[in-house]
Amino acid sequence: MTDANAQGTAAHTQPTSDNSGRTAPNRPAAITRHYDAPDADCVRGSEYSEILALETEQRKRAADHRRKRGHKHPDHAHPEQERSHGKHHGHRLDDDSGLAHIRRDLAESVATRADSLTAILKAIHAHPETAYEEYFASRTLVDAVREAHPNLSVEYPAFGLDTAFKVELASADYDPAKHRTIAILSEYDALPGIGHGCGHNVIAVSGLGAFLALADALATGPEAFSGRVLYYGTPAEESDAGKELMARAGAFERVDAAIMVHPYFIDVADQAWLGRRECRVTYTGVSAHASSHPFMGRNALDAANLAYQGLGLLRQQIPGSDRIHAIIDHGGDAPNLIPASASLHINIRSKHAPTLRALSRRVEEVLQGAALMAGVSAEVTWDSSPMTMPVRTNRPLLKRWVSAQRSVGRHPYPPGTVSDTLAASTDFGNVSLRVPGIHPLIQIAPEGTGMHTVEFAHCADTPAAVDAALDASFGLASVALDFLIDDKLAQAVRADFEASGGAVDVEGYFSDM
Repeated sequence: MTDANAQGTAAHTQPTSDNSGRTAPNRPAAITRHYDAPDADCVRGSEYSEILALETEQRKRAADHRRKRGHKHPDHAHPEQERSHGKHHGHRLDDDSGLAHIRRDLAESVATRADSLTAILKAIHAHPETAYEEYFASRTLVDAVREAHPNLSVEYPAFGLDTAFKVELASADYDPAKHRTIAILSEYDALPGIGHGCGHNVIAVSGLGAFLALADALATGPEAFSGRVLYYGTPAEESDAGKELMARAGAFERVDAAIMVHPYFIDVADQAWLGRRECRVTYTGVSAHASSHPFMGRNALDAANLAYQGLGLLRQQIPGSDRIHAIIDHGGDAPNLIPASASLHINIRSKHAPTLRALSRRVEEVLQGAALMAGVSAEVTWDSSPMTMPVRTNRPLLKRWVSAQRSVGRHPYPPGTVSDTLAASTDFGNVSLRVPGIHPLIQIAPEGTGMHTVEFAHCADTPAAVDAALDASFGLASVALDFLIDDKLAQAVRADFEASGGAVDVEGYFSDM
């Protein structure tokens, strides 16, 4: 056989030795051929990336067109205006709810602390730590709080997690029967081998800057607001679900709302975040000699193969935003043995909690069917790492975020601007189904830059990342202030939450499968 793309190699035979030191017989050299992919010089998937980028651009233009015709979308305005990142003092601040003077204090606090916040952003970026190993990052944030406001109550570690923390800020007149509590969240874990390819150092500083701004405002004027602010350090978002473990430890039981922000390649008020579940299945059959007695065996690898193919076929019957991705992580020990054991590791994702549950059922039926066809047994295990739920965005809170971002020169595009095809997952979804919350996105990278890449990690330590963290600090602080002071807003937040389904028993959500 000849092939222009095939390259054959063969080594000369030579004596070998076994473990006893005796010389084994000469063996013929193995022949290996390498085949280059026909499109190896192309970037695979580039065609889809181009289509998605075009789709995003079209949606942005549609939003701009609505504005120019006088039909402003509530989450978008004036994208062509010049931004002025990181220079909060002196920006236009709306006189809504009589809070303009307090917002100026928040803006001034962020501007005054800009150098120290920038240093922390860069330090965490330079010391990437993976899930539950974020000792440097969590300690750095806690130390910053203690240095700025030594009298605040700090719990570190917290909620049974070594790298989680809790800081409490309450007004002098705080009464839990009368006043509200809002939680501001910081993430800070990194990706193995990539570092901060999801920009969690930006998230960390955004939460810190917002909390310190509110603490500064209350220290300057005790009448600034009535209520309580909790600042949570939340580990292990990337490879586990630290927020779910914190929730099960009671972190959100006396919380009325929770807010955070995530870096992205565009300023957008909201984006789809899918729920995710992990599944492992182990098939157990009967081993036999694959040549002399194959009929005596029950092939577990056959079941794994049937399951993998069944999952692939199932994709035709699920929505475009759903995901099924799997690997066969064990398929036997030797080709001349009928495999007695084989296993798959599966992730599934869906945009809504009910559809995530429905997809879970369908996947388990496929796994059971594969066992039946191969005549083997199956053991299916769900969520050895806690599941992450779809994010439910609270619209009244989101509108306040957009308003705050406009005041610092950013103009987030409306939800739906970016295709749901680009959706990922986050454990903030687990929080948002327990209490009202928002998880908006802020630009640190050129449009089209994918998260979880080396390129995005680079962007997380740039002037654009610093500007985003400072703008987000003001934005989160402003939303928190609104929620604590504005009773009508709080009522609207609760009404929207209840209309969207109310609080969900996240821990027991899949128990009836």
